[in-house]
Amino acid sequence: MESIYWVMAWACHRKCRHCYEDRFRPYVRADLERVVAEAERNTPRVLANLPARMTYLDTDDPNPDGSLPEKVGRIILSGGEALLDPVRSRVTYRVIEGLVARYRGVGGVKVIVQTTGDLLTAEIVRDLLDRGVWMISVAGVDDFHVGMEGEAKQAAFKAKLTAMMEAEGMRPSGVSSTHRKWFEEEGPLFSFFGATPDSWIGKLWPRGRAWENGLSHATIADNFCNRWSGGLNFLRHRYNGSEVSIEPDGSVYPCCIKTRLPLGNLTEEPLIGILESLAGDPVYEAINAGKPERMGLAHGWTEELFRAKSRTTDPQGRPYANLCIGCDRFHEEVLGARIEAARARRLATRAEPILAG
Repeated sequence: MESIYWVMAWACHRKCRHCYEDRFRPYVRADLERVVAEAERNTPRVLANLPARMTYLDTDDPNPDGSLPEKVGRIILSGGEALLDPVRSRVTYRVIEGLVARYRGVGGVKVIVQTTGDLLTAEIVRDLLDRGVWMISVAGVDDFHVGMEGEAKQAAFKAKLTAMMEAEGMRPSGVSSTHRKWFEEEGPLFSFFGATPDSWIGKLWPRGRAWENGLSHATIADNFCNRWSGGLNFLRHRYNGSEVSIEPDGSVYPCCIKTRLPLGNLTEEPLIGILESLAGDPVYEAINAGKPERMGLAHGWTEELFRAKSRTTDPQGRPYANLCIGCDRFHEEVLGARIEAARARRLATRAEPILAG
């Protein structure tokens, strides 16, 4: 598989108003222990159900003889904030070590740690590199992050972190983070991005606090599904372009935005088995093709009806339309029972017992 985006724990030290998930926030005392314990409990089971190899065949870069080169895929570890203590010591470091050990000798894996960046220290950078991290991706460079407002503050922040990481032998990625080819550079690397108007996430998804605060500027023409980190090609797990997203409870989704309901759960069953069970299903093939408006054709939802279902009023009382809204409604009105039935069939036909905790 080319890419997996793994949200390991909900805990964060920030509560940004543009965040796509309102469960990303500060937790204290018993609540903090609860979300960290959830991650500690589930990450070994998720790890055991990841693909046997994290490699993929690149159809965009064929060899001279027409064969397809096998390339190393990546797993992006995120939160919340993956470097927040105690998440860093009890979850993130252990997951990195587990991933490197799992894929050593079977093609390898490129481990990326995504962070807001403001918790980075030279010691943490060394800890990450010593454990085999290929890239540190700093995602907090935008006006929405408190303390980062304005170009001057952002430039100073990037300069400080650049000096820190270069001192540890890292180098900046030479390719824009909005282009998937940066995944093929030699590490260890670092990169910067944020929810800026020119970025792939700039219009903000109709999700979480971004939705509640009326910050999404996406229209019906903005098809988040038909792009990298959307649902596009998620079923083609053997080839380039495939990515899925995993939540702390093991739920797996075809996109970072997340469909209303998960495809399955990686604490119960293998990822590849889930994906292969959905191949050929018209609903998921439509998502895979980046055409969510066609996901309901086999269930009486014409494209016109899907677009009509994609219209709503945002929490600020303004008219809003985006295909993600239609996808949510189709999941709510049609898919719930079918997803549970498919899960039950997969579990019933598995030869091996469900992984124990």
